[in-house]
Amino acid sequence: MVVDDMSTSRGLITNALDGFGIRNIASASDGASALAKLQAAPVHLVISDYNMPGMDGLKLLHALRTNPRSKGVGFLLITGRADREIIEMGKKLGMNNFVKKPFDPMTLKNAIEAIVGKL
Repeated sequence: MVVDDMSTSRGLITNALDGFGIRNIASASDGASALAKLQAAPVHLVISDYNMPGMDGLKLLHALRTNPRSKGVGFLLITGRADREIIEMGKKLGMNNFVKKPFDPMTLKNAIEAIVGKL
């Protein structure tokens, strides 16, 4: 699942995933709608932007990790602000990996493969 409040960013990530051969891609424009969709249809990996209104990526991660049904889902944070405190908090909350914006498709692929294995 791709979670980002910017449709352009969701599109770039989705296109990159499609290029890797990943076709079953859900998306959400914010953390709250992502949680609702995940309750209805669980996924293997969440790729989430950090900076979103209402529920940022780390709050989404926290919600996923505190729910028994979603605590094991892979989580990749994408952020333009790879500040040390954001990354450290993400690691404490159980983030599996992160990518700094802007990124190229190979960087994204490598970050995903570090979580789920070879694509």
